[in-house]
Amino acid sequence: MVYGKLISKSTLERLRAAHWRKRLIVMVVAVLAIEGSVLASIIHQRDVAEHALAKEKILAVKEVKFIASKREVHSVKTLPPRTTFSGFLADQGLEPDTIQEVVQDTRPVYNLASVRAGNEVTLVTSGQGALREIGYEIDPEHMLWIRKQSPGFDATVKQIPFSVQVAQVSGTVHSSLFTAIEKEGEQDQLAIKFADIFAWDFDFNTDTQNGDRFEVVVQKKILNGKFTGYGHILAAEYDSGGHRYQALRFHDPSGQPAYYAPSGKAVKKAFLRSPLMFAAPITSHFSYHRFHPILKRYLPHLGIDYGAPVGSKVQAVAEGRVIFAGWDGGGGREIKLRHANGYETFYLHLSRILVHVGEHVHQGQIIALTGDTGLSTGPHLDFRVLVHGKFENFLALKLPPARSVSRKDWPQFAKLRGQMLPELATLRAHTGGVEQASLRSSAPTVRASVR
Repeated sequence: MVYGKLISKSTLERLRAAHWRKRLIVMVVAVLAIEGSVLASIIHQRDVAEHALAKEKILAVKEVKFIASKREVHSVKTLPPRTTFSGFLADQGLEPDTIQEVVQDTRPVYNLASVRAGNEVTLVTSGQGALREIGYEIDPEHMLWIRKQSPGFDATVKQIPFSVQVAQVSGTVHSSLFTAIEKEGEQDQLAIKFADIFAWDFDFNTDTQNGDRFEVVVQKKILNGKFTGYGHILAAEYDSGGHRYQALRFHDPSGQPAYYAPSGKAVKKAFLRSPLMFAAPITSHFSYHRFHPILKRYLPHLGIDYGAPVGSKVQAVAEGRVIFAGWDGGGGREIKLRHANGYETFYLHLSRILVHVGEHVHQGQIIALTGDTGLSTGPHLDFRVLVHGKFENFLALKLPPARSVSRKDWPQFAKLRGQMLPELATLRAHTGGVEQASLRSSAPTVRASVR
């Protein structure tokens, strides 16, 4: 009995131990199952994250490539001396086929064989290095752009946009208009523009006097902070020998720009006052009784001799047609022009003729170069004018009158005159030389191309 009870107690303890072992095993298995599930979840999440990262990397690469394809890289270089444009492009890494295509497709617009060393060339590529555009600075005002097309290239010449500033310049003439304007820090181009305005009334070869004064209100072209040239002269004045010449830029009845005196009369007349522009003193005047230095006897000299170096430019004093161009005995190489209203002009002793018989020439057009041909004692131009079959002294000739501002345009011209004449008067009172300032009554400076 007692023994039986002891057996039962031992068995019970074994059973209890087995039970706890089973529970422990179950608990271990449960823990392992949970840990396995967590680990599996972590591994899954890691795989998902790695897949997403790989996908983002692919998208990022595509985005970078897309951005690079859209991005533009500008490279500006100066065309070196003694090189062709093709050679320059080859040095930049362009393929020979591409260079040949660029040159051929550009030729109808601009001949790349005429490029000049020192001018800037702009290469525009994508971020991946693909050529998109080539720019070449033809001159300070014009840019050639060669753009990649599909197929080939498209070329255009565009004006460079520049700022326009209005400046005032004044000075005193002591030897010539050229040197007076240069003394004020300006360029020859301004002197030429100024002389062109008054060329119908004043001969800057012979009429300038010591102490003459000039005043000018002129546009200046500015690009990237640098002066690139002159635009229009808006108002000009020249004082010589007590006579004041004034000109204001307005428009003619057809709307074309022209210069007028304050009275409203056009400055431009039918004839220029000289067949030469500058530095040509008169060496022999019009005369019916002049001793000929070669023939050694007194003969009429029915023209005016201008002393000028061989090769000086000769301009037509009026619009007309060439009726003779060639050799004419004692006159050497000679040109004869026929003009309206019975006028003819003669240009003798030329070194080179630049027009042909029958050609229509414009006033101011360069028609020849001075020389020393025919019966001549030295380089000069013999200029003559025939009026209704009779030679006349051109210096004393009363030329046809100029047109005037139309009645309908007079209010607008009067407003312009009221603006510009005070500006010229201010400059006239300023004897210190040059005054650079924006025109007080003008509009603010704008980006524009002056035409």
